[in-house]
Parts: sequence; structure tokens; C-alpha cells
Amino acid sequence: MGKGHQDKIAVITGAATGIGQRYAVRLAEEGVDIAVADIGDAAETVSLVEKAGRTARGYLCDVTSPESVAAMAESAMSDFGRCDILINNAGIYPNVPFEDISFDDWRRVMSINLDSLFLTAKQFVPGMKERGWGRMVNVSSSTLATPVTGYVHYVSSKGGVVGFTRALASDLAPHGITVNAVSPSLVPTTGTMLTEPRTEERFQMIANFQAIKQVQQADDVVGTVAFLTSDDATFVTGQTIYVDGGWVRA
Repeated sequence: MGKGHQDKIAVITGAATGIGQRYAVRLAEEGVDIAVADIGDAAETVSLVEKAGRTARGYLCDVTSPESVAAMAESAMSDFGRCDILINNAGIYPNVPFEDISFDDWRRVMSINLDSLFLTAKQFVPGMKERGWGRMVNVSSSTLATPVTGYVHYVSSKGGVVGFTRALASDLAPHGITVNAVSPSLVPTTGTMLTEPRTEERFQMIANFQAIKQVQQADDVVGTVAFLTSDDATFVTGQTIYVDGGWVRA
């Protein structure tokens, strides 16, 4: 069990399916109760968390809407009383040539992948500051440091995630709150916000660029997130950790 996890409360966006669901289950196994914020049905994740012996609630939430995020936060605070751990996992991954990206496309990616971090932090950081303890983990991407094509809006949004993480870490460190990011490789998953067909050939192509030449799975990322949300990571903040099998070797 991770040090300091027992009886903490985590809010995880985009946790109805996929990697977010695995974050929820892993933290539940370590003693954390989970608030699942997703635009889709969270019943499966809630059931899995309960099977792990912890309490969970699902909240329908559009992370691009200030009103929806505020309503989710109000409900979660009413049910759980606080948020100790915030994991900003919701995101989309569209592949579109630059010439075909409309401004509406650009804004949609930015609103889901980057603006949502600001909205959730505004809701939950004040309580963390009052208690003098908090953990925030934001999900960036290894594409930020790799020569991919067709992802100008996506990579730009994930660069913003890294900047947001670094800047907010400086602001919140005096209050006992750490802010970090993880950057996975491409992971086979399903989800409400998945916008790009993913083939086995594509997964294997990326795996061939990695030092560890196997397709990354969701469970390959969760251990790092569990560490970053624990007391063991008290002196780690403002960092972006590439959990990608060595796709990025910097």
C-alpha cells in the first residue's frame, strides 16, 4: 500500500473507462475513495472500486464547462467532504492534418485537454490549501517530445499541460500541494472521448520506437500515478515523468 493513501479522497476525470478507470482501481486498492467525473456512464468503475473495498460515486461532467465542473465539485464535496487527490485524465487524441484543423477543432482539443485542468483546479485547490496537503497529477503525452505528424492541436494542448503543471507547482508548493504530470505512450483503450481509430499496426509501430519494445498497457502507468499521489512523493513537484517504455529518451 502506498504511504499516506489510506482514507484519502480522489477525484479522477475521464475515469469511466480506460486508463482513468485503472487509476481509480489502483488507488482504491491502496485505500482511497473515488469520485469519478466523466461525460459517460461511470457505473463500471464504481463497481470495480467497490469490489476493491472502497466507496465510489460517479458524476456526469463535461470538463469543458465551468458550470458542469462546478456542479460536479459541489456534489463530490457534498458526498465525500473533501478532495485530497486530483487526477486530470480526461482528454481526446484526434489525428488531423494541420490544413484541415478548423478553429473549432483547435478549441475543442484545447478545452478538453487543457482548459479542464484549470477548471478542476479552481474547484479543488482551495480545500487542499486549507488542509495543507494535496496531490495533483495531470496527464500529458510522449508525443510532446516525438516527431509525430497530424497532431498540431493535440501536441500543443499537451505542451500546455506541462506548462500548467510547472507553473502551478510553484504556486502551491508552500501549501503542501504537489503538482506533477505523467506522459504515457499510446495505450490500447476505449472511452467516450476516443476520436481516432487505433490499429494493432499503429500500436506496434510505436512500440518499435520504444526501448521496451512492447505495446504499453494501462497498468504500466498506474504505479507511477500511485507513487506521485502518495506521501513518498512529498519532495517531487513540477515534474513530467515519461512512462512510455523509453519512447522518449531525454
